[in-house]
Amino acid sequence: MELAPRSSPVSRWLLLLLPLLLGLSSGAVIDWPKEEGKEAWDYVTVRKDAHMFWWLYYTTNPCKNFSELPLVMWLQGGPGGSSTGFGNFEEIGPLDSHLKPRKTTWLQAASLLFVDNPVGTGFSYVNKSNAYAKDLATVASDMMVLLKTFFSCHKEFQMVPFYIFSESYGGKMAAGIGLELYKAIQQGTIKCNFSGVALGDSWISPV
Repeated sequence: MELAPRSSPVSRWLLLLLPLLLGLSSGAVIDWPKEEGKEAWDYVTVRKDAHMFWWLYYTTNPCKNFSELPLVMWLQGGPGGSSTGFGNFEEIGPLDSHLKPRKTTWLQAASLLFVDNPVGTGFSYVNKSNAYAKDLATVASDMMVLLKTFFSCHKEFQMVPFYIFSESYGGKMAAGIGLELYKAIQQGTIKCNFSGVALGDSWISPV
C-alpha cells in the first residue's frame, strides 16, 4: 500500500500563493478590507543570479498611523527557514496557517517586514547554484542591497523606528546584518531609523 505524501499547512499555503505572486507585476500593492490592512511585496536582485523576496504588512492598529509605530523585520532560523512562511503564518503575521485571522498578531503594535533570507530560502531564489550565499559576509551584503532598495522605494518608512527581530540561527545572521546596516547608515548609503536588534532563542556562536 502506498502512502500519500504529507505536507504542512504552511507548505500548502505557499503553493496556493505562488500562482498569485507569478500573476502579479513586480512591486504589487494590495489593499484588502480595512480589517485586513495593507500589504506589499516585491523581489530585489541582490547579486547576479540572486533574487530576494520581501513581504510587507502595514500595522492594523486602529488608533495610530503606521508612521507612529515601529517597522519590524523578521528573520527566521535554519539557515533556510522561510520568514514569509513560518514567521508569518505560524507565529506573528495576521493569518495563521489555516488562513484564519490571528488575534495576537504583532501588526497591532508594528508594521512587519518578512524577508526570505538568505537567497534560496522560501521565495528567494538563484538562477545558478554558485549564486547561493555561502558565508555571513555575503548574507549581510545581500541584505544591504535589499534594504537600500526597500527604503529608497518606501520613503515613508525612512523615519520610522526600524528593528531587526530574529530567532534560532536567524540571530547569527541578524547580528551581522545589524552591524553592516549601522555602517551603511554612517556612510550615508542607506537612509533608515535603525533602532535595534532583538534575538530570541538565538544561535550566535561561530559555526
